Amino acid sequence: MNIGELWFTAPGQVAVRENALPPPSGNQVQVECWYSAISAGTEMLLFHGLVPQSMELDASLPTLSGKPAFPFKYGYAAVGRIAALGPEADPEFHGRLAFAFHPHQTHFNLSQDDVFLLPDWIPAEKAPFLPNVETAVTLMMDGAPLIGERVAVFGQGVVGLLTIALLARFPLARLWAYERLANRRQVSQSWGADRALEAPIGGENFDLVYELSGSPEAVNDALAVTGYDGRIVLGSWYGSKSAPIDLGGAFHRSRIRLIASQVSTLAPKHRGRWSKTRRFGTAARMLSELPVDRLVSHRIAFEDAASAFALLAEQPAKALQVFLVHPAAP
Repeated sequence: MNIGELWFTAPGQVAVRENALPPPSGNQVQVECWYSAISAGTEMLLFHGLVPQSMELDASLPTLSGKPAFPFKYGYAAVGRIAALGPEADPEFHGRLAFAFHPHQTHFNLSQDDVFLLPDWIPAEKAPFLPNVETAVTLMMDGAPLIGERVAVFGQGVVGLLTIALLARFPLARLWAYERLANRRQVSQSWGADRALEAPIGGENFDLVYELSGSPEAVNDALAVTGYDGRIVLGSWYGSKSAPIDLGGAFHRSRIRLIASQVSTLAPKHRGRWSKTRRFGTAARMLSELPVDRLVSHRIAFEDAASAFALLAEQPAKALQVFLVHPAAP
């Protein structure tokens, strides 16, 4: 059968191409995609060509092996119906709704072990948020907020807002957000931030700070508001973007810790009791309790994917979460 695939063809350009997909083999299932989410962080860095060419797209996912050399396929939040089975696949999979870490395309084949069957309590339109909720869960694990702590979050995109929503469940003394866009600051406060400001005002003193803005310049702002022996969790990936970081001032004597957080792996301290499967299951439970549908700003037809990327590239203030809606979607 012929299917549609989204290809990143050059910096700032994508195209939908037709290709042949064979029937599923072995224990593969064939997913008829309904929705896939565009990442405004990592995916837009790749779209603009702002990533080191020496890195793999994502070595932890079989669907994203290879280097970010144009042309390539990308995407990791696909949801749809299992429409066909390979001869060794479990018959129970047929017709089920499933999530997969897979690039944007109308249909794809994957081992049944690499798809997540959606429970009844996760609607199909919520499921594309699973990777971002898993990232927010990882940020909780890596930052380890404590009772009574003062916490700040820089950046109120999708991951930043989900992080605020999870932090709001902790008995914190203070939870502030920093975001330059007023509409996102409003959402942040409705999701649990005590205050949402455009930028630090001076004199803030936090125990734990998350930098999720995607802007390397924001690291200096995070340093400025972190107190003695405080922690800064860097959840942003900056790709090849860089900025001067002031480590010659108060940073050294303040014993501030910089913690890199990345969802592809688990921190070593957790690996004795946690697995990626356990963490993903936790994210699924959190997703079921969060009103993530409010974060979808645009639903754009898959065949018009170029306009979706243009929107995110040229008018990012107008978009939050953009979904590609595939032809088979109900």
